[in-house]
Amino acid sequence: MNHEGVINRYRQWMDLPEGVEPVTLLEGNTPLIPVPALADELGGNFDLYIKFEGLNPTGSFKDRGMTAAITMAKAKGAKSVICASTGNTAASAAAYARRAGMRAIVLIPDGKVALGKLAGAIAYGAEVIQIPGSFDEALAFVVEISQKSDVELVNSLNPYRLEGQKTAAFEICDTLGKAPDWLCLPVGNAGNITSYWMGFTQYHAVKQSGLPQILGVQAAGSAPLVLGHAVDHPETVATAIRIGNPARGEEALNAAEKSGGRIIAVTDEEILAAQTLLASNGIWVEPASAAGIAGLKAQIAAGQIDPHGKKIVAVCTGHGMKDPDIITSRMTKPTLVPANFDAISAFIQGGK
Repeated sequence: MNHEGVINRYRQWMDLPEGVEPVTLLEGNTPLIPVPALADELGGNFDLYIKFEGLNPTGSFKDRGMTAAITMAKAKGAKSVICASTGNTAASAAAYARRAGMRAIVLIPDGKVALGKLAGAIAYGAEVIQIPGSFDEALAFVVEISQKSDVELVNSLNPYRLEGQKTAAFEICDTLGKAPDWLCLPVGNAGNITSYWMGFTQYHAVKQSGLPQILGVQAAGSAPLVLGHAVDHPETVATAIRIGNPARGEEALNAAEKSGGRIIAVTDEEILAAQTLLASNGIWVEPASAAGIAGLKAQIAAGQIDPHGKKIVAVCTGHGMKDPDIITSRMTKPTLVPANFDAISAFIQGGK
C-alpha cells in the first residue's frame, strides 16, 4: 500500500515547480473495487469496478486537487484561500488550508448544501458565508474577490486542482495494467471529467496504457452540457452536481468527444436507484456519486453501450456520510421490540 500522498507518488507526472513541499493528508490510493454482482444486474459478462473516492481524507475526490492547490498557494506565500462550493470543495479546502496554517473562506448557496458537508467545513475551521442564489453566483463572487485581493482561489478554475485530480486516472491504469474501456462519472462543475481525460492522455503518451471512452453524467434538472445552454435554476437531489453553468464545461465536452464517449442526463429517480444498487453491494455513496452507475445502467438498457467483455470503471466521488439526509428522510423507523430474549428472538425468526 502506498501512503505518501498524490504529489509525492506522481510528482514526475504533475506540472508543479521543483522543490515545493506538499501539503498533504495522504490522499489518493483509493480502492478500485470489483462489483461482479452489480455487473450481473446490469447485464453481466463484463468487469465492473468502482473507483471509490469517498475514502479520501475528507470523504471526496476533491482532496486530490486540493493538496496541489493548497501546496502551491502556500509556496506562493498566500495567507488565505477562498472557494465557492456545494459542499465537498468547502470541506476539502478547509482541511488542507488549516493543515497549511492558512485561513479558509467558503461561499455556499443558501439551502443548497448537504448538512454533512457543511459540518465538515465548519469542523475544519472554515469561515462559511452563505448567500442567496446559486453555486454559479457564488463562484462569480469568489473569482472577483481573488482577482481584487491577495486571497487565493482554490476552485477547479485553479489549474493545480486539475493537476492533482488527474492522478486518479494514473491509479486506475496502475491497478488494471491499462485504461478501462469505459469510464463513467458524474459531471457538475466539470473539473473532474476534464482532469481524468488529462491524466489518461498523458499516461498513454508515455506508457501506451490505452484511452477509455468517457461517459459523463449530469442530473436531468441540472444538465447544461446536455441541453447546450446554462441552467439558471438547477434542481436535483444530487447536490454535488447542482450546477447550472460549469466552469470547465467546454473542456468536459471536448473530453467526451475526443474519447468517443458522451455526456448524458439521468433523472433523480435513476440516481437514487443507483445509490441503492451500490449500497446493496456494500458501497454507500452520496447521491451525486451514483450518477455514473445510473448513466451506465441507462446506456446499457438503451443499447448505447455494449458492456460484454469490457472493463468498465465507475467513479464514485463522495462518501454517503456526506449527504445522509436523503437516506434518513426516507427510511422506516427502527422496529421497537421489548428488551427480552424471547421477543427479540421471535422478531428475528419472523414471529409475532
